[in-house]
Amino acid sequence: MTIIKLGFVAMSMELKNASPSKTMTYKQFSQLQNREAGLRKLERISHANITNTLRVLKHAVANDVRFYRMTSRIIPLANHSELLDWDYISPLRDSLHEIGQYAKQHNMRLDFHPDHFVLINSPKKEILKNSLKTLQLHYKLLKNMGIDTEHRCVMHVGGNYKETDVALERFVQNWGSVPLSIQKMIMLENDDTSFTMADALYLCEKLQIPLVFDYHHHLAYHHDENWIQHWPRVIESWKTSPLPLKMHISSPKNEKQFRNHADYVDVNMFFDFLNQVKGSVDKIDCMIESKKKDLALFQLMKEIKERKDVEVLDGASFRLK
Repeated sequence: MTIIKLGFVAMSMELKNASPSKTMTYKQFSQLQNREAGLRKLERISHANITNTLRVLKHAVANDVRFYRMTSRIIPLANHSELLDWDYISPLRDSLHEIGQYAKQHNMRLDFHPDHFVLINSPKKEILKNSLKTLQLHYKLLKNMGIDTEHRCVMHVGGNYKETDVALERFVQNWGSVPLSIQKMIMLENDDTSFTMADALYLCEKLQIPLVFDYHHHLAYHHDENWIQHWPRVIESWKTSPLPLKMHISSPKNEKQFRNHADYVDVNMFFDFLNQVKGSVDKIDCMIESKKKDLALFQLMKEIKERKDVEVLDGASFRLK
């Protein structure tokens, strides 16, 4: 039967002083009198973020977690227009490589989720250009970690601009401007306001991109689509990927704030989904997008261990009976 592996996003709520997203604004940078000293400070912040990322990975492995989404803010100001001459990779290469080596050693799946301002379907050339620059940054980080870049960045379709069909076709058109190396890195996700599961699947099938199904997003925005009917298409989108099918799981904060993520995952809501898909695929990697990060994963596993319809494999994975 289907094996479920759980992961969490970026920050550990259990570890102290381990933020992988320490930052500096460009205003703070510009106020420094010495530009070179400012760049060295940025490098120190970036190194601290990489060090803390490794701390979080070790914490994850100690709790049997082998699936983790890295923050996209590891290197602050890396793509700022005034700092394009900054070679941030060279002083950080060894530390980045250490992350990749640790992930390989412990069979960890690592990936990214670039921020919402990455818009491949934007009608504005400058926004598309900046989006590609951001995706290139993620590619460089993965390459210098020594991680296979294929299907390591999940992103939303982009802006709807009040014309869904036009926005979808613009994505297809702009996709031709995306370098092949970046295309291979991308996974698409259905969102909670603009593009449904079927919308995203249209692009995934047309452009051969895996779909990361977000169950919470689907419940928030679906136009009466039957996700179960579309599930075989999700599976098919992963057929050529070297990685297991990936999905997102979270629960609504409350009925009034349905789109907002709750602190923890509602185990019954999760199993409403799992009971429909068990046996359809060998493995599913589920990324938890709850506010409590790793604590949400630990709490969910605690509740799962009390169920009789699963076989618990370790602290972060189980088999559906």
